[in-house]
Amino acid sequence: MNYEILAENARFFTISAAILTLAFAFYFYKWMRKQDEGNETMKEIASHVRSGAIAYLKQQYKVIAFFFAGAFIIFAILSYALKVQNPFIPIGFLTGGFFSTLSGFLGMKTATYASARTANAASKSLNEGLTIAFRSGAVMGLTVVGLALFDISLWFIVLNVWLDNSLFGTDFLNLAATGIAKGTAEYTAAKMHFVTTTMLSFGVGASFQALFARVGGGIFTKAADVGADLVGKVEAGIPEDDPRNPAVIADNVGDNVGDVAGMGADLYESYAGSILAAMSLGSAAFGYINPNVSPIYAVSLPMILAAIGTLSSIIGVFFVKTKEGATMGELLKSLRVGVYVSSAIIIVVSFLLVKALLPNNLGLFVSIIVGLIAGNVVGFFTEYYTAAEYRPTQWVAEQSKTGPATVIIGGLAVGMQSTLIPVVTVVISIMLAFGFAGGFGSEASSFSQGLYGIALASVGMLSTLGITLATDAYGPIADNAGGNAEMSGLPESVRERTDALDSLGNTTAATGKGFAICSAALTAMALIAAYIEEIKTSLGRMINSGNLTSIDIGTVQYTANSAKELYDKVVYSLGMNEFMNAFNIHLMNPKVLIGIFIGAMLVFFFCALTMKAVGRAAAGVVEEVRRQFREIKGLLAGEKGVKADYEKAVQICTKSAQKEMIVPSVLAIIVPVVVGFLFGVPAVIGMLVGGLTAGFAMAVMMSNAGGAWDNAKKYIEAGNLGGKKIIDEKTGEKITNPNHAAAVIGDTVGDPFKDTSGPSINILIKLMSLISVVFAGAIVAFSPKIQALLGIADQIIK
Repeated sequence: MNYEILAENARFFTISAAILTLAFAFYFYKWMRKQDEGNETMKEIASHVRSGAIAYLKQQYKVIAFFFAGAFIIFAILSYALKVQNPFIPIGFLTGGFFSTLSGFLGMKTATYASARTANAASKSLNEGLTIAFRSGAVMGLTVVGLALFDISLWFIVLNVWLDNSLFGTDFLNLAATGIAKGTAEYTAAKMHFVTTTMLSFGVGASFQALFARVGGGIFTKAADVGADLVGKVEAGIPEDDPRNPAVIADNVGDNVGDVAGMGADLYESYAGSILAAMSLGSAAFGYINPNVSPIYAVSLPMILAAIGTLSSIIGVFFVKTKEGATMGELLKSLRVGVYVSSAIIIVVSFLLVKALLPNNLGLFVSIIVGLIAGNVVGFFTEYYTAAEYRPTQWVAEQSKTGPATVIIGGLAVGMQSTLIPVVTVVISIMLAFGFAGGFGSEASSFSQGLYGIALASVGMLSTLGITLATDAYGPIADNAGGNAEMSGLPESVRERTDALDSLGNTTAATGKGFAICSAALTAMALIAAYIEEIKTSLGRMINSGNLTSIDIGTVQYTANSAKELYDKVVYSLGMNEFMNAFNIHLMNPKVLIGIFIGAMLVFFFCALTMKAVGRAAAGVVEEVRRQFREIKGLLAGEKGVKADYEKAVQICTKSAQKEMIVPSVLAIIVPVVVGFLFGVPAVIGMLVGGLTAGFAMAVMMSNAGGAWDNAKKYIEAGNLGGKKIIDEKTGEKITNPNHAAAVIGDTVGDPFKDTSGPSINILIKLMSLISVVFAGAIVAFSPKIQALLGIADQIIK
């Protein structure tokens, strides 16, 4: 079989798979809309949540549009006026942001329509409720992977057609000067290098959108949650999801904008970033460095793998079902069956793909499986440290006997302890993926092949994202369904079913966060390696534009007899070790150390800004809830016909989130650029490494500590340690259990940990890498001049 034909047509297979995936997402959406939404009260509550969520997103999109316009102008100047960037970057930036935004909006819209239908279906059977909630979550999962794959495939087709036909007389490969003929192996290698490094930059649009969605959505949801809990539960003593609470609708809105749209944007970025990084590194590892293998094979592998993953996810969705009266373990098993079916398909197909496309590199199959396993391992241990069924969370709950202070101390301790297994898992995964891909070999291409293996591990981990994201998006749908059932006054039997679905959703949300963090770490690792390829491409652009025969790279001056010879030497023949030596990248270089310190600091400073933002926004909600309890007569007493002003709390959360998300978001965008201009490539690489290592551990700690606090509270509410109410020995009346009150405070502290700051770090570490990639050309062109003015420029070693 001519596998080159398979590789050449991979773009058409992947775009067809993307369209089919989107068709199934639409099918699941239409199927969900046909289900009965319930009584008028249920419809009214769902309508309040839906209108609030859409109003928030519209306001958020206005802010994002302003930043996108500004960034587009900057990229256009760098690309078309200064010519230090690829000319396709400004357009690719917009498409990446657009498709990420669209996937979040469609997923959130689906979730707001699904909650009431899930609650109503739960009045019939547990399986019907699970099916509606999960298939609605699948709309989010399949939309994310479908649109991301469509964007990547479309650009791959456009760029290949553009270069093959030299549209508009363009010669981006500089064929006239180099003398490379179309149709040759040398042309294919040059084309793949240009296409993959160009597309690598497109992920920054998705990253921009993800940052605003995660930070803004996280601030909104936790401001509403904290405000509702502090006044409703702690001060007024009313239950969760009580319709008397003015912030209860805002809390439900927050679940959708933060946990559906925000998580979707986060994983869209990881998914697209992992594929693009793998394509770029594959082109480098099997291009001019390894002339025995056409780079089209290595470039096509991650695209085909991702396409097969989307199709396997569709199959897995149909395997999710349960029985009436199922236990938590049985419900969890029901969801996992779908994931396991999808994973099994990926294991078989990935082996066949590697054997067909890169038969001399079968170790790459192991690299893919390593990523697939690592995601599940981290997800399992996230569940262990955060689920009420396991000892760590139960231990945190027991700390409530001595008050809220010890609950907070205990949660922090569990969160810090929980970093061990994820870090060890990622470390082992990196070593195995690198080693089995041939990274420890003695060939010139060995190191690059190892990095390609790490990138494939991240693609393998995210290959079943369509169904793993469905299990995550299911959580807030089930949570909203439970809230709807409570506020609608549905029978206790229905509440028991929605509570079971909600508890399952809490578990899937926790494991989903662990999966997102792990995938972000591997994706960021691959992007750091891809950044180096972008630096080499930027140097090549300078050589071609200036027809140079000599260029300074760090401390080394490279010379050649012609611009073509110099271009080949710098872009294609410069190995990783030689690159590092030229730029003087080692731990004793002060610029590298400066970057490491700044990267680590940025993680903590970013978390501080988002935590304080939640505190300020929550204060406004607290005051509003107190005001309504004070001024609306009969509200707290639950008098008939008296309703809270839900819209006011939603407006406060919306305005606060839009205002508060700007500073941390701008900081994350600007710092990598400033570091690059002032201290050059060594400092940027140091910053990316520092941000990745500190950010990964910090994200795990914050997410798991928050999850442990949350489920410690639920553990007590389930009747343990006295439950929510105890009998006063003096009066004989039921009073609030101080253990529960202490756990509620711990949960309130944990809310911004697990739903705002922790998840936002995922975006931060990926965004820093992608911003560095996009500004690589400008940094290579202008940083040496700025450093020369400051007197800190590297000197050429004679």
